[in-house]
Amino acid sequence: MSRTPITSPDSPALTELCGRLAAGAPSIDASGAWLSEQLRLCGEYGVYEWFVGREWGGQAWTQSDIVRGYLELSGACLTTTFVITQRTGASRRIETSENQALKEKLLPGLVSGESFATVGISHLTTSRRHLAKPVLRAKRVEGGWLLDGFSPWVTGADHAEHVVVGATVMDGDDATDQQLLVCVPTTLHDVTAPTPLELVALSASHTGQLHLDDVFLAEEWVVLGPAANVMTLGSGGNTGGYQTSTLALGLAKAAIALIARESEKRSELKPALTALADSYEPLQAELFAAVDGTAACSTEELRTRANSLALRSAQAALVAAKGAGYVAGHPAGRWCREALFFLVWSCPQPVLEANLCELAGIFE
Repeated sequence: MSRTPITSPDSPALTELCGRLAAGAPSIDASGAWLSEQLRLCGEYGVYEWFVGREWGGQAWTQSDIVRGYLELSGACLTTTFVITQRTGASRRIETSENQALKEKLLPGLVSGESFATVGISHLTTSRRHLAKPVLRAKRVEGGWLLDGFSPWVTGADHAEHVVVGATVMDGDDATDQQLLVCVPTTLHDVTAPTPLELVALSASHTGQLHLDDVFLAEEWVVLGPAANVMTLGSGGNTGGYQTSTLALGLAKAAIALIARESEKRSELKPALTALADSYEPLQAELFAAVDGTAACSTEELRTRANSLALRSAQAALVAAKGAGYVAGHPAGRWCREALFFLVWSCPQPVLEANLCELAGIFE
């Protein structure tokens, strides 16, 4: 069914889409099945157009409007929105590449929703980058590169046509300071995606490993590099930046809305509602200031506070829902599990330490 694309975060169609995603969230959470229907709906509503330039059929939304859209989507279905961030990370890495032929080959299908791509790049910025033997290695050979190893965290690898992965360039058996971003067609021989991990929440994202066993990749599939600190070049999903904080605030916003509905019947919930709302509003303002480059706090402080609010709001929603919230399928119970995601996904060490101190009751 053809639909009019959502052209702004104020569009009634966005509210309509979010309603449909929210209705399907309990079933994908319970089953862990790949969310093909949710992603198809997002394609019909033109969500994938938000992030890409008009020359490729996109709408080129401003970063502020994208954040507004993400806040609504993540409150409706965090799993779907998380998958979209990984899909968008691949699309934007490709779009900002100097590889014009690769852009022409892949971007139209990604914008329309006809194809699905994802990323496997987190190991370039986590502790795995310090290993003596990098988890994913690239050696230059005639006509291209030979890739060997695995990418440990790839969302939807078992359903993707292409995965943008990062590899460390090797000189013989020694790692160099050079890194490479490449786009790997999953149909290539010796590219495999094992059974995805079963997670505490977001299992329907089918996040797991992608293995490459001496896979030859022609030069035409290079996205960026080789270069030192290749992740700082170009543009991508920035999973550890304000985008992840956006998803945490989207979940918090949905949880606070549930408490607000319950407070209409139970006045004793009003003080908690007021406190959470008073925490949310300035934090959302800081998020938009971060988008504009005028934030008073650091990205890490924003992430720390967003993580905390997501955890507290979800648990408060569970309290407000009482026993019903503890029954499988209720959003409050799901939000409590989903909020834990923000403690582990692309979480910088200072954020981990700050959240741990808060949980342990250690305050400066």
